[in-house]
Amino acid sequence: MTPQSLFCAPYRRPVLTLGAGFLISLFLPACKRPASSPGSAPSVAPAAVTVAKPIARRLTDWDEFTGRLISRERVEVRARVSGYLNKVSFSEGTEVKEGDLLFTIDPRPYEAAVQRVEAVLAQAKTNAELASTEAKNATALRQGQAISLEEAERRIKSASSEQSAVHAAEAAVRLAKLDLEFTEIRAPISGRISDARVTEGNLVTGGTKDATLLTTIVALDPIYCEIEVDERSALKYRKMHKDGERPSALFVQIPAEMALINQEGWPHHGKIDFVDNQINPETGTIRARAVFPNEDRLMSPGFFAKVRIPGSGEYDGLLIRDSAVGDDQGGSYVWVLDPEDRAVYRPVVLGPLVEGLRVVRQGLKADDRVVVIGLMSVRNGNPLNPTMVDMLPAATPTPHQP
Repeated sequence: MTPQSLFCAPYRRPVLTLGAGFLISLFLPACKRPASSPGSAPSVAPAAVTVAKPIARRLTDWDEFTGRLISRERVEVRARVSGYLNKVSFSEGTEVKEGDLLFTIDPRPYEAAVQRVEAVLAQAKTNAELASTEAKNATALRQGQAISLEEAERRIKSASSEQSAVHAAEAAVRLAKLDLEFTEIRAPISGRISDARVTEGNLVTGGTKDATLLTTIVALDPIYCEIEVDERSALKYRKMHKDGERPSALFVQIPAEMALINQEGWPHHGKIDFVDNQINPETGTIRARAVFPNEDRLMSPGFFAKVRIPGSGEYDGLLIRDSAVGDDQGGSYVWVLDPEDRAVYRPVVLGPLVEGLRVVRQGLKADDRVVVIGLMSVRNGNPLNPTMVDMLPAATPTPHQP
């Protein structure tokens, strides 16, 4: 044995003895505690929660689309005759009525043209009267063999020719009066007028080709909203029509609701009044049009809007508060109470929001008690202390995304 081992050996045993005694002293008090009965679990105080029963209601799903407002009528006001613009008779950007005077083109050349053709007409009528008299005389003279047959026929044909000249002159008068009338340019429809594209004193060109654009007018009430419906939705709607769930807009006017991009809810109510006859192969959509009242004239063509139309027939559905829904890896779920007021985990299939409440398509029954407040303190199988409230009042403003 080395000197080091002799020196250290006397101290090893007391250390071990002291350690064993210390451990025994720790366990002795524990042995004196009363033992729990086999199989018992620690008691859990029931968590206080608020519960409510789902609201049963007849529901309709709605499909949303983005659209753009267009005017029911839009007219480009152009000059029909050429001339210098004498006067602009409207306030730009205001409402005009059909027939209101908008522009006046210098009428003097056209007044002179009317006078000229009226003089031609008067001369033609005089010539026609003279030729008619000669034709009557020729008929009488021919009966007495006083003139030849050729002369009598010439006078009769001359009378007919002069009468044709009268008709031509009358047509020229009507045309000249139309041109004179066209120097006063009036509103062809009622609506809101744009600005004057030509100011007084400028030369405008009339006719059917390259006529000068003077302004535009759009009709505002009612107003249209055009939407593009995807092919899948269009096929769904036709199947629903075939199955008798919901009529197709191809055959009847179905309801439509609209909101501008700064509006909440769906304040505008109208009808789908047109569906195009083919799918656009470039976009895979079909064009549809809804019509809405616009009595206050606050909606203008070109605005973007949201439009929704019925996406299903009516069905019996359940509504719950959106705050009652939780999410995990398996999807959406709610907590319901069993008859003993214990928490039960219930997976659900959700639908859209309806008046602030969430549609539950599958997973709930009308008499289930659903936890709406206190979800964080709920564990599956734990007892709960429920307080029953109405489902409707406290719909949450923040939508749950299923």
